This record gives sequence, structure tokens and C-alpha cells, in this order.
Amino acid sequence: MNLSEKEKMLAGELYQANDAQLVAERLRAKELCHRYNQEPVHLNKQVLAELLGYETDAHLEAPLRCDYGYNIRLGRNVYANYNFTILDCAPISIGDNVFIAPNVLLTTAGHPVEVGPRVAGWEFAKPITIGDNVWLGAGVLVMPGVSIGAGTTIGAGSVVTRDIPAGVVAVGNPCRVIRQVEA
Repeated sequence: MNLSEKEKMLAGELYQANDAQLVAERLRAKELCHRYNQEPVHLNKQVLAELLGYETDAHLEAPLRCDYGYNIRLGRNVYANYNFTILDCAPISIGDNVFIAPNVLLTTAGHPVEVGPRVAGWEFAKPITIGDNVWLGAGVLVMPGVSIGAGTTIGAGSVVTRDIPAGVVAVGNPCRVIRQVEA
């Protein structure tokens, strides 16, 4: 059976992002993000629900950007400050009580290291999971396939390239654990 490019994307296989269905879905998300970013705060909850496909009590400061919207799962009481960018080609799960500082990027999307496949337009996507009670500092980058454990703080400017356990403070590029968090 031949999988569609969307099915390949969601399965974590190499896929062509220039596929007509995926382009149309990204355009829809871009239009909804634009509306969200223009709406008065009391109205943008409706646009966010349309983008995500469900209602949420999350408060995401504008501007917000994402690729698709339907791959984003937000827990209760999520707050994201300005310029939150979510490349949700694969599922992104954000737990309860997560605080996200300005200019944070969560990217599930990646490209082959080899030049030929990359130039030919191939991409891959790997899910991101962020546990409950996590704080992501300003300018944090979370890369494809990463999980961040509950109760963890990621320091400003960190580049998270591998899993970070629960209950720690981690910082740097690449992000590394520097200490445990007291309960």
C-alpha cells in the first residue's frame, strides 16, 4: 500500500513537504495564525480552537506560528509568551502548567544530512513531548524527537537536542543537566 505524504510525515518516515495536501494544510494554519495574531485577546480563543481542533484554556501571546495546528496537544494552564513557533509536522504534546518564555521554537521537522535527498525536498519529523510543570526559558530551541521530563526548567538560550529527565535544571548548547530541582 502506498502511503500519502501526510501519512509518511505522521509515521516519521521521509516525506515530500511540497505535496499539495500538506501545502494546503500549512496555508490553512498560516491563515488561522494570522487571524489569531490580529484578533482582540477575548476573541482569539475561538480561532485557536479552530487551529488546534479543540478548545483549550491555554494562553498563547501573539504572535503565534505553527505548521499545521492539528498535531499540537496542550495541557491545562499552558502559557506561552510572544513569538512562540511550533513546527508540528509530528505530534507535539505539552503537559499541564507549562510556562514558555518569549521566542521559543519547538521543531519536529528535520532534513537529511546528505545533500542529494535534502535538495530533492525530503524531510522527516519526530515528535516532541514536554511534561507537566516545565518552564522553557527565553529563546529555547527544542529539536525533533526530544522529550523533557516533568518539573524541569530549561535555561534561556538552550538548544535541546536530546531527552532531558524530570526534575532538573538544564542549560546550554547542547543542553545539559546542571542540577536537580528541589521538590
